Amino acid sequence: MTPKKFFDWQTAGGANDVMRLVDCLEKADLSWCAIGGIAVNHWAAEPVVTQNVDFVVAAESIELTEKLLTAAGFMAQHFTWSINFRGQSKVSIQLSTEDYYREFPARSVPADIHGILMRVASLEDTLKGKIKAWRDPEKRQSKKLKDLGDIARLVENNPQVWNLLDADLKEIIYRP
Repeated sequence: MTPKKFFDWQTAGGANDVMRLVDCLEKADLSWCAIGGIAVNHWAAEPVVTQNVDFVVAAESIELTEKLLTAAGFMAQHFTWSINFRGQSKVSIQLSTEDYYREFPARSVPADIHGILMRVASLEDTLKGKIKAWRDPEKRQSKKLKDLGDIARLVENNPQVWNLLDADLKEIIYRP
């Protein structure tokens, strides 16, 4: 089974939704990149299946992105720090509107994630984003533990980022 077919099976047709997302953003020539678990999957040796696709666009492209995705058949729901989109699958697509991620698209790299070509945040930005998520006091414990696991996966597979960890994380994450 190919990575794309496996992802599609896990997400009840999610590959089509993700490919439509990428197609919309690329055809409009927007500056964007995937962040979160999808980006971690690019930088870690062994990908983990996720039903979330988190991404960010340049601040001036948020409204256009929403228009493009709704025109492509996605349903939008607004939250304080994101716009969430639903297509025809179980995949949850989340456009982060937080200022913290604004510069990530400028440093993004091309990637093949589960057999789907897209842009992902740089290794350093992916790590910083996961650290930010792990430090969020509002997050549920289960999400924080997943974020900590993602940080460990990034460090294990990319030892050069060890020095980007703060002292408290260096006490928890083993040095590679």
